Amino acid sequence: MDRQVSIVSRQEWGAAAAKQTKALKGPARRVVIHHTAYPSCKDLAECKASLVSIQRYHMKDRKFDDIGYNFLVAGDGTVFEGRGWGVMGAHAKDHNSDSLGIAFMGNFNNETPSEKAVVAVKQLVQSGVSTGFLQPGFDLYGHRDLGNTECPGEKLYAALPRLRSTS
Repeated sequence: MDRQVSIVSRQEWGAAAAKQTKALKGPARRVVIHHTAYPSCKDLAECKASLVSIQRYHMKDRKFDDIGYNFLVAGDGTVFEGRGWGVMGAHAKDHNSDSLGIAFMGNFNNETPSEKAVVAVKQLVQSGVSTGFLQPGFDLYGHRDLGNTECPGEKLYAALPRLRSTS
């Protein structure tokens, strides 16, 4: 499973320019898993529209400098660049300086994450380790482990052990 991950770039999904970016001081030590809590997207066009909406919400309503997550993953396994590698996110208050935020697109309180999305995230983090953006032996958390939230939803939280395994 060591194949390179194909990532849909910010330009490809129509991201607005970030107000500013701040680099991580080294490889991330932690991965924080989120869900967007938006409805799941069914195709590339719907996913792109959802990403634009999430970014607009984060920048206009939450006053973030950009979309909060480093990467977002659709149910079909498509990986979208949020802030990208090596950039500090705005996804887990007080825990952004050494972590990578990855959001599954959808609401996983009742929905189960797809196998394709789980495999894509495993490949993404393996790619992060092999390219030096993520420390080998990184710690993996659900957002609720670091803050008072239901995120990433019951069904995704229950799937976290599958993300931790290397097979």
